[in-house]
Formats: sequence, structure tokens, C-alpha cells
Amino acid sequence: MEKLNAFIKISVAVLLVLAIIYLGSLVDFLFKPIASLVAIMTVPLMLSVFFYYLLRPLVNWMERRKLNRTLAVIIIYVMIALIFAGFVVIVWPSLRGQLLTLVENAPDLFASLSKQLEEIEQNGIWSRWFPEGGNPLSQMTDYLNKGFTFVTNYISNAVTVISSIAIVIAIFPIILFYMLKDSGKFSDRIIKLMPTRFQKDTAEVVTEIDHSLSGFIVGKVLINLALGVLMYPGFLLIGLPYALLLTAIAVILNFIPFIGSFLSMIPIVIIGFIESPSIAIWSLVVIFVAQQIQDNLIAPYVYRKQLDIHPLTTIILVLVGGDLAGMLGILLIIPVYMIIKIIVGKIYRLYIKWRWETI
Repeated sequence: MEKLNAFIKISVAVLLVLAIIYLGSLVDFLFKPIASLVAIMTVPLMLSVFFYYLLRPLVNWMERRKLNRTLAVIIIYVMIALIFAGFVVIVWPSLRGQLLTLVENAPDLFASLSKQLEEIEQNGIWSRWFPEGGNPLSQMTDYLNKGFTFVTNYISNAVTVISSIAIVIAIFPIILFYMLKDSGKFSDRIIKLMPTRFQKDTAEVVTEIDHSLSGFIVGKVLINLALGVLMYPGFLLIGLPYALLLTAIAVILNFIPFIGSFLSMIPIVIIGFIESPSIAIWSLVVIFVAQQIQDNLIAPYVYRKQLDIHPLTTIILVLVGGDLAGMLGILLIIPVYMIIKIIVGKIYRLYIKWRWETI
């Protein structure tokens, strides 16, 4: 009987939450200003949290050396500005040159690609595998041309989002500055908001979330940088054109969970194939070797057991995140899942499991 009463109470609580959500949807116009604010602040907050976990260990180390925390953050900002200036002077000219050359040579590259595909299509061995009218190579060039046109139009229309980029650039360093300067105060305020009996458990949850996000973000950066370090010499060795640019694209795309590694292959293989089919094959070999080293040697050492997410769960989360919020949802879904998993796990251990085991 007591178990039934506990189940009824939990069910009523769930129904009340759903009723509140439904009633809120009926007056959604009241929440539109809040939704607009969230939309504007999402990217700056995301960048601030990302760099907060990257830079916090350095700020803490400087503070342990008896340096004022605010001054430590200012020194780090100056260091970042110098590093950025060095990047602009040393690395950016080469990247910019490769990017401009790639854009200028795009028509010739597609012509070369079409020629390569035609030669393969005329090969007797290939035609045996695919009947007439069903050869995928005959349609590949059209798809690539459409994709290139889409990217070109997207870049051309990017001028319309300059205002949004300006907002991000203006807000994100300010948010990051106060996050680094007041590190720990935000979590302390969350803990103090809770009733006294729940403050210890809340502190444990906040600490666990903090450690999980820190390990995930720092680990992701280290792993992707290691991937770039492994790929770039390999691309230079096989003579892949635009090696630096393609490596940078691969490192950036690999921040996208699961699908990033596949997306990064596409431009590399296409450029390699335009150069020669053998370069494309060797490019795949370099990518495969680098990703195997990343997945089997570097990632387990960096993450250890901090990222306990099954690959199938990752795939489902990526699909759900993409459906809900596009690329932003794909990027945020794993950290959000980690936070929810920690909170739900704590609630389950404290209340549901404990109550049902003691009744």
C-alpha cells in the first residue's frame, strides 16, 4: 500500500509538471522576449564556457603563485592577444593564400574532377558493377557542383550575419572575463539557493558537473589538436594540395560529435582525387591511421572514464540535437546530456531508489 501511495505521488507530480508546461504553451507570447534573449546569448555563453574551462587551470595556477586573480585574467588576455597577433602574422597568410587559391581554382578543380570521374566511368571493370543508368559517378559531379554553389551562396550571404558576429565578439570576452575572475562564486550561489538539507547534495552535483564539463572540453581540444598534428605531416608526405587548410578544416569539423570525422573526409578526399586517385587513397590511409591513433591511444588516455557514453547513445543524441536545433543542437547535445545524466542520477539515488528500497 505504501509503495502504491509513493507511486501515486510521483505520478501526480509528473502530471502537474506537464500541466504547467501545457499552460505555459498557451501564453507563449509572454515568453518570446525571454526566447529572443536566450537566442542572442546562446553562442556567447557557449564560447565563454568553452574558453572558461580551457583557461581556468592557468588562472588557478597563477593565483596559487600569489598573483591577484583579476590581474591573472588580464595577463592571460594580453597573452591571448599576442598569440592571436602571431597567428595573424605567421599562420594566417598561408591559410588565407591556400583558401583564396582554392576558391579561384574551383572551376578548374571541378573540371579535373569531372575528367577523373569520366575516365573511371569508362573503365570496363567499373561498368560491370553498375548497370547503364545506375552509375553513381555520372551524378556525382552534379551533386558536387550544387554543393559548391550552395557554399558559395552561403558565404556571399554571410554579410547578413555580421551584426550577430559583432554581438558575439563584443559580449563573449566580457562574460568570459567575469567567469574567470569570479570562478566558483556562481556555483556557491546555486548551492545557497537550495534548502539547507539539500545543499550538500547540490554541491556534489555541481562539482560532478563541473569536473565532467572540464574533462570533456579540455579533452576534446587536446584530442583534436593531436589529430591535426598527426594528419598534417602525413598530408605533406603524400603531397596533398592545401594540406594546412584541409588539416585546419578537419580539426574544426571534428568538434562535431560522430559526424564530424566523416564530414572532414569529404573535402580531403575530393582534393586528393582531383590531384590523382592514388593521392585520394593515401589521404584515406592517413586519415584512418590518425583517427585510429586518436580513438585507441589518445582518447582513452585523455578521457579515461570521464566520458562514459555509448557510441549508439552518441548517434541518437546527435540526431535528436540536429532535429531540435540544427548545428548548434549537435554541438550542445553531448554536454547537455552529461549534465542531465548527472542530475537525474543523483535524484534517482537520493529519492526514488532510496525510497523504494526502504519502503
